[in-house]
Amino acid sequence: MADLLQNKKVFFDYEILEKFEAGLELRGFEVKALRNKLGSILGARVIIRGGEAFVVGMEIPPYQPANTPKEYEPQRTRKLLLKKSEIKYLSGKGEERGLTIVPIRVYIKGRMLKTEVGIAKGKKKYDKREKIKKRESKRKIERELKTAYN
Repeated sequence: MADLLQNKKVFFDYEILEKFEAGLELRGFEVKALRNKLGSILGARVIIRGGEAFVVGMEIPPYQPANTPKEYEPQRTRKLLLKKSEIKYLSGKGEERGLTIVPIRVYIKGRMLKTEVGIAKGKKKYDKREKIKKRESKRKIERELKTAYN
């Protein structure tokens, strides 16, 4: 499974509670662009409307701009392919206060393009600061150990 796109900021901004695997409904040139690692899922989220799941805010630029249809919109809403039971579960969780559904990564599984979707709870500012402090102290300790052994 090769990762094509990742949203690393999700792990900083949110606490991931559960993960799901979903297919993406794409056009041919979008698949080619994703296979070339073009695109971004930074700031994207999942919404449930009418018993269907959609990704909003995912950007896939044209693979070949000259050959792309004129009406193509890089940030269009794309449908997620999930089971009805999963959609029902996600819609219930999405309506809960403080929970958001976010795409984590897009990857290749076999010949298919899949996206990993997570139910996330937003972190508070002090949680983020605490994480930064831990990371910086860890780096400082590693630097000290490195200079002590050299």
